Amino acid sequence: MSVYLTLRDRQPYYSLLADYEPGQRAMSALDAHNGNVETTVEDLWSQTQGPPEFSRGRKLWDTLIKVLREELCGDEGLQAQFQKYTRNPGSAPLLTGLIVSLTTAAGLPIDPAISTVVILYILKIGLNVFCEYTASS
Repeated sequence: MSVYLTLRDRQPYYSLLADYEPGQRAMSALDAHNGNVETTVEDLWSQTQGPPEFSRGRKLWDTLIKVLREELCGDEGLQAQFQKYTRNPGSAPLLTGLIVSLTTAAGLPIDPAISTVVILYILKIGLNVFCEYTASS
């Protein structure tokens, strides 16, 4: 199942991420892929890490989400940052802080532009849905 951030979903973030270079790269990549989150992540990953190599049937998106779910859903500090941002969604510093926290929390070589795309996806579906519903995918 493909995951999309529509133009309407993305619209509020253009100005919030205007001064954050990784955010600008993420938004440009999302635009280039018509909001398809999975292909955007694969493209951004390929730009920094080379083409992903997984065993047959495995996808970068599924693996990345599994690892990030394990990190994020058990981290009360990151969850608190999500709550602060959702209470004040117009705050660029809270949004970029959330992106940076996700980038460093996973302990993986995740480009901040990829973290931006993942954060926007989680903000769209909600943290509780990300931690519970997507765990079965």
